[in-house]
Amino acid sequence: MSGTGFHVHGPHDHAVEHEAQHGDAFAARIAVVTAILSTVGALFAYQAGATQNDALLHKNEAAIKKTEASDQWNFYQAKSSKQNLAELGATLATGEAAERMKREVERYKAEKEDIRKEAERLEAEGKAANERSDASMHVHHRWAQSMTLVQIAISLAAITLLTRRRWLQYTAYGTGAAGAVLALLAVLHV
Repeated sequence: MSGTGFHVHGPHDHAVEHEAQHGDAFAARIAVVTAILSTVGALFAYQAGATQNDALLHKNEAAIKKTEASDQWNFYQAKSSKQNLAELGATLATGEAAERMKREVERYKAEKEDIRKEAERLEAEGKAANERSDASMHVHHRWAQSMTLVQIAISLAAITLLTRRRWLQYTAYGTGAAGAVLALLAVLHV
């Protein structure tokens, strides 16, 4: 403004003032979509990490059960060796010693049966934990895929803002929607 009260606006000043009063609806819409995509992407990333941790915990449980089953099978083998020695003793001995060895053989047979059942139970638990781990990893991959699509949608939205191409805008929306579909599949464990 000059000292006489007369003010001349330049073309840039007029554009800035118009923008401040009316705004750019296209840019605002893309900014809101980008903010929503970022928030949704953060939730998807959290879920991806959580399901990956679940998969690792289940895999660890499977390894523990497999080790416990292996210990039981080793114990079973030791009882078999003792049973074989008792059978040999029963064959070589006579009288009371032979009878005692036969009782030992029967005791080892009974103990081996309990040990075998326990080893098989532990193997089944390990297999089930492994299956839960695989299922969790599958869900993790769905969450990671959905997060990747959301990140691509955010990038497309930024390029849309720079180029103002409507087809890019719809491509960004479609990519974000595809990410949401994958997230729904993760929720449904598909």
